[in-house]
Amino acid sequence: MDPESENYYLDKEEPNKGCLLALRRIILEQDEKITETRKWGMPCFCYGKNIFCYLWTDKKTDEPYLLFVAGKFLDHPELEKGSRSKMKIFRINPHKDLPVKTIELLLNEALNLYRNGIIKTK
Repeated sequence: MDPESENYYLDKEEPNKGCLLALRRIILEQDEKITETRKWGMPCFCYGKNIFCYLWTDKKTDEPYLLFVAGKFLDHPELEKGSRSKMKIFRINPHKDLPVKTIELLLNEALNLYRNGIIKTK
């Protein structure tokens, strides 16, 4: 992990720090083509050269969430569109056990959009 990305995680207070680090690990374990970088101050994860998701914390609640770039193609009751036209978020409660199966399901549904050519990769 590059120092800039590492600082993002290490600067967080618990329980967000542990939650975000666990989410990072889960994301990176889904496919060997996933890489991590940082855009607009957020950790973002790419499949090949395409950004497919971000990790961030809500400004009002300070709770972490996964933001899916191609969220408009994803249909899951726990995804929130809000005022976004393309992206959707999946909120995480850092005080509870991570819903790992749901997170992995959503990540793989998003990755399949790229793997199957629904979203063209660069």
